[in-house]
Amino acid sequence: MNALARPTLEVQDIACWFDVSPSWFDRAVLRKPRRTLKAVDGLSFVIPRGTTFAIVGESGCGKSTLARMVVGLYAPTRGTMSFANGAGRDGHVRTQMIFQDPFASLNPRWRVGDIIAEPIIHMGLRRAGAETQNRVRQLLATVGLSDRDAGRFPHEFSGGQRQRISIARALAAEPEFLICDEPTSALDVSVQAQILNLLKDLQRELDLTYLFISHNLAAVRHVSDRVGVMYLGRIVEQAPTDDLFERPRHPYTKFLLETVPDLDNPRRDRISSDIDLPSPIDPPPGCAYNPRCALATDLCRTAVPESREIGSALLRCHLAA
Repeated sequence: MNALARPTLEVQDIACWFDVSPSWFDRAVLRKPRRTLKAVDGLSFVIPRGTTFAIVGESGCGKSTLARMVVGLYAPTRGTMSFANGAGRDGHVRTQMIFQDPFASLNPRWRVGDIIAEPIIHMGLRRAGAETQNRVRQLLATVGLSDRDAGRFPHEFSGGQRQRISIARALAAEPEFLICDEPTSALDVSVQAQILNLLKDLQRELDLTYLFISHNLAAVRHVSDRVGVMYLGRIVEQAPTDDLFERPRHPYTKFLLETVPDLDNPRRDRISSDIDLPSPIDPPPGCAYNPRCALATDLCRTAVPESREIGSALLRCHLAA
């Protein structure tokens, strides 16, 4: 494959807003205002080919909305998203998605062999018949399953095995870019490690590029090359994985890392927050994190921080910058 066709996702100031206004009657008669949910509000990052860029953050910060924009399920409200060869979502770079719940993402009425064969046949990657069935058996072996599993239904498998089937289905389309949206959150801890190791092995063997979305910091540290910390629709800190975990700069990044259990120091003092994540429909003025930040100043409460480069990191924070 020509190196110029290899994917490097470049995202510039991308946003995705949803109109959640009251009904026409409520607006016209009761004078209720229009309301906008800013699920993603100005993200910029680049993912070099063959690497993994992870997005972490609390539930509701916009991670899954970003994933759906990358695969084309949602249209961006503004901003640009393209691959290195100049192709966008409708270009030649093949993208596939691995979903959070493997049971919900697999058709319960289809046998596993048919599920994996569907993208092969639909995209015309192999001739129907023996050639497609050989490819299905090869994919099952690639993800650690037996060719006998092709004749079984999804409910006959464990959660980890179902996620392997989901990965095989994604690989059936011969993708160059995979979006992994919380791929291990529904699995037991021991099974999570198996799936993460499988994803890393596939990346080396097939030269895949990953956008890995998770709230599991241990998983993120295991698989990613660079991490973006997302808060209320924006990336507040972005850095190489080792730098971010060893030298976090943003107060929110430090807060997230403090939530990770430490068996060597279980009674350590932790950064606490008694305030829930604000609503993206009505975000606080200034820095969105200021109501939960012990270091917030008047500047933080009035001015939105710009993204600044500090060493190998990018930060949105008045104090950290």
